[in-house]
Amino acid sequence: MNVAVTGSNGLIGRTLVRALRLDGHGVIAVPRDQTDIGGADAIVHLAGAPIAVRWTARRKREMLESRVQGTRRIVEAIARQERAPRVLVCASAIGFYGDRGNEELTEESGPGSDFLAQVVREWEDAARAARVRSVQLRFGIVLSPHGGALAKMLPAFRMWVGGRLGSGAQWMSWIGLHDLVRAIRFAIDSNEMSGAVNAVAPQPVTNAEFTATLGRVLRRPAVMPVPAMALHALFGEMAGLTMLASQRVKPARLERAGFRFEYPALEGALRHELSG
Repeated sequence: MNVAVTGSNGLIGRTLVRALRLDGHGVIAVPRDQTDIGGADAIVHLAGAPIAVRWTARRKREMLESRVQGTRRIVEAIARQERAPRVLVCASAIGFYGDRGNEELTEESGPGSDFLAQVVREWEDAARAARVRSVQLRFGIVLSPHGGALAKMLPAFRMWVGGRLGSGAQWMSWIGLHDLVRAIRFAIDSNEMSGAVNAVAPQPVTNAEFTATLGRVLRRPAVMPVPAMALHALFGEMAGLTMLASQRVKPARLERAGFRFEYPALEGALRHELSG
């Protein structure tokens, strides 16, 4: 099988490409702002401007346009193919749901109303326009020491100054990078799967639980909380919609389709990801 991958130089893309090649699959690494997908049996679209930065009007425009316009270009490239790929697996995000407190969220739950939820809605709409089977994987917090939220947290914890963010009561829906790559490949291979799919582990935790577990794994205390006011001062709107937002998301469709997580609990996932 030949798989075209956008965002192949990113954290998830690099790991996916390596896994596909180890299993003997061909990989077409699609460069940024290009759509050369000729000969692909499947497309995995991961490209998009970073979100974990302070949001300015310009940054917000880049976040939206890179996802929506980038996905539209991929969909248009699919339409031009004489032999279309079987499936488009497009990255999405649990930011679709907005800040929902203790509410348990599945793919049947409605969208939020904030900026990030708007980005995800338009992003997914663009992917659904493909004339092939389309899966929109709503990624949770991806655990890896090599990038993303966990990588940003590790230095503070290793210096004995880690702790919860804000009240710590906000829910964090996470997934280990190992299981996320498995979920992407499952979506490629599962011919009956389409539409939005939550790519999160089945055991979300509060931020207080997350930081306590990370401290235990690293053998460091998690006793230095970061006040919400400080996060807002440092990161502005981004802090409220990412670091402090509460999203208690369940992988209902993945589990119904038969996907089995190798690391469903946080401590096991952290130990696995930090052992590499």
